[in-house]
Amino acid sequence: MEKEATKPEIVINNLLKEDWFSDWLGIEVLEIREGYCKVQMQVRKEMLNGFGITHGGITYSLGDTCLALASNSYGRQSLSVETSISHTKSTNVGDTLIAEAEELSLTNRIGIYSITITNQNNEKVAFFRGSVYRTSKEWK
Repeated sequence: MEKEATKPEIVINNLLKEDWFSDWLGIEVLEIREGYCKVQMQVRKEMLNGFGITHGGITYSLGDTCLALASNSYGRQSLSVETSISHTKSTNVGDTLIAEAEELSLTNRIGIYSITITNQNNEKVAFFRGSVYRTSKEWK
């Protein structure tokens, strides 16, 4: 018997259905629950910058997607209003990047999240932080 999908799983599946950029990145959802998300992706050649390492925008995008999924997991449409990233270690082709969101604060209108990005060796490669505005619109 197949397990029934949870509300966060239904919301995220609907959200990702037309998220062509996250699809291009190859982002895979490992775990989702209200206020929490863990995703991963593998670095490909076309994601490198002129230094031959992963472009910072790729790591940023992984963190941004993780933020979007964690903050929308309650079923209310939430939009980022402020984000930032600090890169601490370079990554390369073939590396697997894992982003894990932690909800720091949640009110009726604002959510604040910290996303830690690690590589396949569990080394911290970036720290992403984001604030979202929680609208009153519900996901279907």
